[in-house]
Amino acid sequence: MNLRLPRGFYRRDPVTVARGLLGQQLVRVFKGQRLAGIIVETEAYLGVIDRAAHTFNGRRTPRNEAMYADGGTAYVYFTYGLHHCFNVVCGKINNPLAVLVRALEPVEGIDVMKRHRRAAKRRTDLCSGPAKLCEALAIDRSFNTTDMVESKTLFIEQTRARSLPAKSITVTPRIGIGYAREWADKPLRFVIINHPHASRPPVKHP
Repeated sequence: MNLRLPRGFYRRDPVTVARGLLGQQLVRVFKGQRLAGIIVETEAYLGVIDRAAHTFNGRRTPRNEAMYADGGTAYVYFTYGLHHCFNVVCGKINNPLAVLVRALEPVEGIDVMKRHRRAAKRRTDLCSGPAKLCEALAIDRSFNTTDMVESKTLFIEQTRARSLPAKSITVTPRIGIGYAREWADKPLRFVIINHPHASRPPVKHP
């Protein structure tokens, strides 16, 4: 079993955290069993200046309150009345920044994930999107505000000491945020190059 990521890892800017999460392992303990996957795709959200962030312009509501917590807190929201999305809060208290975890490569508890995701036709489709990974790992709003540095049921383990080198990462605009005007094209999505478990085939690295 790997050591979990420490508080200091999360108390950094979201771009650094988004890059650093690639290759680390998200763990959900479900009914005593570990469901785990390697993080292969993330998106950074830059808080009050970012039109795509839930905290743009200082917005603060019961729904997004978790983003104002300390780095290492889970921010889980329900969208379109259908899906959950899992985010990692970064930075320090009252500086509402976050990283959306978009895709995983399943490595533990795959049979359980398959039962949760009966619509998945293949292993590469189990966690290849933010809603899919939440369904596969049974992550819902009950995990919102979870402290992942201390929690026994939801946390991220350190599988590598250093961030992946830039040559191993494809950087693209975020997905599905056309409403965010000039922020829609910001290069804030990070994907392990050509990874089969990513949410969609990323732009190939030059």
